[in-house]
Amino acid sequence: MKEIIWNLYKKYEEIVNYLIVGGMTTLVSWGTYFACVCTFLDAKNPIELQIANILSWIAAVAFAYVTNRKFVFKSKEKNIFKEAMQFSASRVSTLVLDMVVMFVMVTLMGIHDGISKITSAVLVTIANYIISKFFVFKKKEKE
Repeated sequence: MKEIIWNLYKKYEEIVNYLIVGGMTTLVSWGTYFACVCTFLDAKNPIELQIANILSWIAAVAFAYVTNRKFVFKSKEKNIFKEAMQFSASRVSTLVLDMVVMFVMVTLMGIHDGISKITSAVLVTIANYIISKFFVFKKKEKE
């Protein structure tokens, strides 16, 4: 049984590791978000809602870059600064997605911010994997 599980893990290692790292990144994001709205920002205020969202995004992107580079995509890119900038820039598009989802669900539809954050996280996670795999950490062809 252990061998079967190990073989499945090896076959789907990148996706499994991405889900684990993604879960941890989500915890960093949510921890930061809820720390903000439970202490010094008000989620009912549209501007403060977005400030909390942006702060949680910054913390999550920093964590996600390091962990995705090392554990998921196992990048060998020598120019770490360039790669980190590409990673951060790619995350801006999903930050916009996150902000739009939160604005529509919380501000326009009146849905609880916690439920909205979960919905947004699912959409953002899928988009982030696709962008990371095919644009940021794409494997270079062997010459």
